[in-house]
Amino acid sequence: MRSERITTTPGTGPSRRAVVGGAALAALAVAGAGSGTAEAAAQEDAWQPVPVPDQVPVTEYQVPVPGDGSLWCWDTGGSGEAIVLLHPGSGSGESWPYQQPVLARAGFRVIGYSRRGAYGSVAGTKAAADTASGDLNTLADHLGLGRFHLSGSAAGGPVALDYALSYPDRLRSLTVSGSIMGIQDAEYQELTSALQPDPFGDMPVDFKELGPSYRGGDRDGVAAWLAINARARTADAFAQSLAHEITWAALETLTLPVQLISGDADLYSPPSVMRLNAGHLSDCETHVVREAGHNPHWEQPAAWNRLLLTFVKRHGRRR
Repeated sequence: MRSERITTTPGTGPSRRAVVGGAALAALAVAGAGSGTAEAAAQEDAWQPVPVPDQVPVTEYQVPVPGDGSLWCWDTGGSGEAIVLLHPGSGSGESWPYQQPVLARAGFRVIGYSRRGAYGSVAGTKAAADTASGDLNTLADHLGLGRFHLSGSAAGGPVALDYALSYPDRLRSLTVSGSIMGIQDAEYQELTSALQPDPFGDMPVDFKELGPSYRGGDRDGVAAWLAINARARTADAFAQSLAHEITWAALETLTLPVQLISGDADLYSPPSVMRLNAGHLSDCETHVVREAGHNPHWEQPAAWNRLLLTFVKRHGRRR
């Protein structure tokens, strides 16, 4: 097993702009971080947020899925290898303004979508719905994707792992970020429950999911994240099942390259838990993003984008 732990240093720059719009991703002008510029890991400069780059044009779709549902999807297009982004439960397909232009300008076709019942999508009928990973496969077929890179954050992590277990030949690489990964082993369930004692579930969502450095250092960014969270879940939303029970034994069957990313202040899946799960993956590297909680892709996107780009470039078409 290849396991590597790297501590990264977030980018520096001017303060973050506030959100000025809502519906389509292309119209988002959320403030945030990250051009993906490389920095020395040893650099100790204090973190400051930087503006999100201008968004690139996207095509939006409503992709039909079984049970009269549909998935709102945006796609930067192009001939590059595809990267599909799976959003956290606290977000939606709107959650990626810091990644969309950076990944696209690096030559990738970038795709984000809202799962059933999240912003812009239609949940449909629960009894006739497919699994969440089955919906993703329908979307991949609809968009004509062959093999692609998949990245799942937080609640997107179990869906990403379920997809890897169901359709391993379709993936070039898998990144799971800030996620408890949906692992069902009793020992693991006991551990994660101990990390979330009462009244943890009643705490404000930004307290649970954003690290203290970010909440204290970027109030505009917190407001932007909360605005997306407020739009994220529709009235017809319901929980979807997975095709597989995700266990440590199941993880041990995966042979594709996997990257696990954790924020150093993640209350759900701290670095120690991430490393525990990495021990059950045969081809895995791990990374810790400093001054980030459960959403390092949002809190420290310069560092997070750099990790994702390095990984997907290493495991691209040549494999």
